[in-house]
Amino acid sequence: MSAAVTERRATAPAHSLLSQRRLPRWAPAGIAVAAIVLAVVIGLAAGLTSHVQWGLIALALFVAGTYLVTARVEGRRQARDRVATSAVWACFILAVVPLYSLVQTTISKGVKVLDGYFLGHSMAGVVTTQPGGGVYHAVIGTLEQVALASVMAVPVGLLTAVYLVEYGRGRLAKWVTFFVDVMTGIPSIVAGLFILAFWIIILGFGYSGFAGSLALAILMMPVIVRSTEEMLKLVPNELREASLALGVPKWRTILKVVLPTSVGGILTGVMLAVARIAGETAPVLLLVFGNQLINNDPFNGAQSSLPYYVYEQYANGNDASFDRAWAAALVLIAFVMILNLVARGIARWKAPKTAGR
Repeated sequence: MSAAVTERRATAPAHSLLSQRRLPRWAPAGIAVAAIVLAVVIGLAAGLTSHVQWGLIALALFVAGTYLVTARVEGRRQARDRVATSAVWACFILAVVPLYSLVQTTISKGVKVLDGYFLGHSMAGVVTTQPGGGVYHAVIGTLEQVALASVMAVPVGLLTAVYLVEYGRGRLAKWVTFFVDVMTGIPSIVAGLFILAFWIIILGFGYSGFAGSLALAILMMPVIVRSTEEMLKLVPNELREASLALGVPKWRTILKVVLPTSVGGILTGVMLAVARIAGETAPVLLLVFGNQLINNDPFNGAQSSLPYYVYEQYANGNDASFDRAWAAALVLIAFVMILNLVARGIARWKAPKTAGR
C-alpha cells in the first residue's frame, strides 16, 4: 500500500503537487512590504504627493498580489479565500486611518493650550485675539445640558422600548414605531427650531441651557428606544416563561429578569445617545445662545457648551482662538471617551453572573 501511494505521488501531475503546497506564514507580510514598495515607486513616478494615495495604491497591490501568489501556489479556491480576508483587513485599515488621523490631529493641536488654567477659567475679560482664557464655563454648560437631556430622555426611551417589546400590539404600537423611525432621521436643526418656536416664541421663555436640553432630549430619545428595543428582543423568551411559570407578575419579570439581562446593551445604547448629543451644535446655537461668563443655572440666562465654544472660537479666525478651539475639541473627545468607559464598567458590573464567572 505504501509503495503504491509513493508511486502515485511520484506520477501525479505537477499542478496537483503545486495545489497541495501552502504559503509560509510570513508570506502576507512579505506581500504587504512588496506592495508598499511598489506603491511608493508608482507614486514617485506618477508625481503623487499624498501619502493617502500611496496607501490606496498599496492596498490595491496587496489584494491583487495576494490573489496572484496564492493562486499560483495553493490554487484559485484558496486564493479567493485569502483575497476575501485581505479585503476585510483593507476595509479595516481604511476605517481606522481616518479615525487615527482625526485623533492624532486633535491631540497634536489641542495640547498646545490644554492645561489646568484652560480647564479652570472662562473667557471673562479675555480678548479673543490674545492667548489666555479657558473652557470651564463651556464644560459646566455641557455637563448640565447633557444631564438634563438624559434625565428627560432616558426614562421615556426605556419605557417606550419596554412597551413596544413586551406589551405593544395593534395599531398604537405600529404608530409609535413609525414615529420613532421618523424621529431617528430628524436633523438636529429641526429639533432646535421646534423648541425655539414652542418654548421661546410661543411660551415666552428666554434662552437657557434647559431650552437646549429640550432639543437634545428629542434627538436622544429615538436612539435610546431603538437600541433598548433591540437589546430586549435578544433576551430569550425561556427566561420570561420560567419567571411567569413561577407566578411572578409580568411587570416584576420585566424589572427583575428582562432588564438586568440586557442592562449591558441598554447602557451602551444610552452612551451612544449621549455621545451624539454631546457634540450637537445647531440646537445650542439657536437656544443656548452662548455666554462668555460662568452660568451655573441652566434654567436662567444664556449658557455656553463645548460644541458652541469650538464653533465660537474657530469663527474668530485668529491663531489664539484656533488653539482654544482645538483644545476644547480634545476636551469634548475625552468627555465622550470617559462616559463610554464608565458605561462599560457599569455594564460589566451589572451584567448577570454566569457559571464561569
